[in-house]
Amino acid sequence: MLARAALLFSIFFGVVPAMAGIPIERWVQASGAEVYLVPSPAIPMLDVQIDFDAGSRRDPQAQAGLAGLMAAMSAKGVLAGGPAEPALDENALSEAWADLGASFGASAGGDRLSFSLRTLSYPDLLERAAQLAARQLGQPAFPDAVWQSERERLKASLREANTRPATLAARAYNRAVYGSHPYGQELTEATLVAIGVADMQALQRTLLPCRARVTLVGAVTRPQADALVRTLLARLPAAPSGGCPPLAPVPEVAALTQPTDQRIVFDSAQAHVLFGQPGFTRADPDFFALTVGNYVLGGGGFVSRLTTEVREKRGLTYSVYSYFSPGLHAGAFTVGLQTRPDQAAAALQLARDVVARFVAEGPTEVELRAAKDNLVGGFALRIDTNRKLLDNVANIAAHRLPLDYLDTWTQQVEQVTVAQVRAAFARKLQPARMATVVLGATVPAAN
Repeated sequence: MLARAALLFSIFFGVVPAMAGIPIERWVQASGAEVYLVPSPAIPMLDVQIDFDAGSRRDPQAQAGLAGLMAAMSAKGVLAGGPAEPALDENALSEAWADLGASFGASAGGDRLSFSLRTLSYPDLLERAAQLAARQLGQPAFPDAVWQSERERLKASLREANTRPATLAARAYNRAVYGSHPYGQELTEATLVAIGVADMQALQRTLLPCRARVTLVGAVTRPQADALVRTLLARLPAAPSGGCPPLAPVPEVAALTQPTDQRIVFDSAQAHVLFGQPGFTRADPDFFALTVGNYVLGGGGFVSRLTTEVREKRGLTYSVYSYFSPGLHAGAFTVGLQTRPDQAAAALQLARDVVARFVAEGPTEVELRAAKDNLVGGFALRIDTNRKLLDNVANIAAHRLPLDYLDTWTQQVEQVTVAQVRAAFARKLQPARMATVVLGATVPAAN
């Protein structure tokens, strides 16, 4: 009871203690696995994230959604590991985690397939949690009967999603921005039917220890962390004797060469408006200038320029926003809003004008100062729990950022100038070549 109470406390109230610097340790194990550790001994708990370059960007086009489905099915049971380790179905596996007061799950993003463990760090519990996590990571059962049932459930869910205007608008927009690049792929009824248990098993076999990046934040020492990672990865397939085979390259996102304008008639009370283009990669040196600049343009909520011009001055929409989504490839720059269908043309044109003017002129000194103050003032909230710190360190690992990235983050923000923002936006955005999607009940003709 005491252990579970401590875990609940850590989940809801676990705060990373203030520190002058965040001591990220990095090393490579004999297997080739990269390990990133931030010791945080204040609370007896540990968060672990295991990342593989096996996200949806590597899904075959005809099987878009495979990585996400494999991640979900990994929780449906584990195979027997010997006389002392009987097979566990979904219910037994869930009960085993509940008995430990721990959790283990998987998810897939565009670039990464991730497995996450949260447990108390008391030695007896930690070892048992690590062994169970290793089984779920390396020996998932992927029961076919369960998959058939899940597939039918997902079919119904996809059909329901296809009735939502926001879903349809986002799908059309992603196709327009990314074209044939995997970033624009998503699960559909057709790709769902093409995915079977054998495909999940094949993907599982590509998860080699030499391809793992493991991030740990919590109450463990480096020797403990090193031993724990070896346990977690022990049941994965071994790499060939010749070393870790390289993965096939993924093409870059193609730049847009001309504007596109798609109008979709849909019986919706609100028109959904999206426009944008491929942006930049996460490792781009313009990252801070673009982050600060976008806070001014449309990322700062009610203090952003888009909100001031489109909502406050003209009342054309309740909310309007812009964001970059950088990844290993050029993620989209997106401007989005919802408005009455009869106002869609005016709102769209005004938002386009605001973006074009911002790209040409950049922010004012007053706008830049306000953006910096907000970003720097809110930085502590980005790392105030073990889970948030884990996410940030895993991001460092995934994008090969400097180990002192978090220590210098506020300094990097403070150094951004108006000229740097203007130059960065001019390099990355071409307002005259953006993709536009407008979906609504009555759709105005394109200009």
